Amino acid sequence: MLRMRRKPFEKLRDMLYEHGKLRDKRCVLVDEQLAVTLHILGHNIRNRVISTWFQRSGETVSKVFRRTIRALIRLHRMLLKHPVPIGPNENDLRWSYFQGCLGAIDGTHIPIIVRNNQKARFRCRKGFPTMNVMCACTPSKLITYILPGWEGSDADGRILRDALSRRNGLKVPNDNYYLVDVGYSNCQGFLAPFRGQRYHLSEWASGNHPKTNTRRSFQYASRKGKKHY
Repeated sequence: MLRMRRKPFEKLRDMLYEHGKLRDKRCVLVDEQLAVTLHILGHNIRNRVISTWFQRSGETVSKVFRRTIRALIRLHRMLLKHPVPIGPNENDLRWSYFQGCLGAIDGTHIPIIVRNNQKARFRCRKGFPTMNVMCACTPSKLITYILPGWEGSDADGRILRDALSRRNGLKVPNDNYYLVDVGYSNCQGFLAPFRGQRYHLSEWASGNHPKTNTRRSFQYASRKGKKHY
């Protein structure tokens, strides 16, 4: 139900107590505070349902959730991993094409509830309010950078520019780069596929490799690497 086994749960609980400054309250222990938060995050469950399951008032659930989230944010230096570029001796064939690559960047839309006068700014292309969250991951699916808060109507490229302009924002060394999709610009530090080049991974499912078209070869390598995500 919490999408986490017992040992990782206990380890995260101890980290929140020691480093996140999360403490037991009069009626709610740290274990229950973490369980409530993980249940909400893992299943997108409403406050009213959580109140019924844990036999707590809606106000208590809201306070517990905010308190635990703040404690988790304090652990960002311990939980977020530093990206390591892919070396020349990479064993994974899907990533051996991308020496110096730090991982991949993409955005995801999370449904949210906003005031009526803000729905136009947060409305995504599917017609409902969302928050556009940019995330950078390593080839092993470890998160290295997150930028939440942008409206669902904003383009991915604009969010990336904001991440680069922040004082403690995203940093890309000169000799390294991230893989991005066509929603971002192909520039220094970011490698995007060729625009207008149609490609489908299923064409090469039998093991055939493109040999004549340079753009299709690039697309093949790019897709093989991004498939790992």
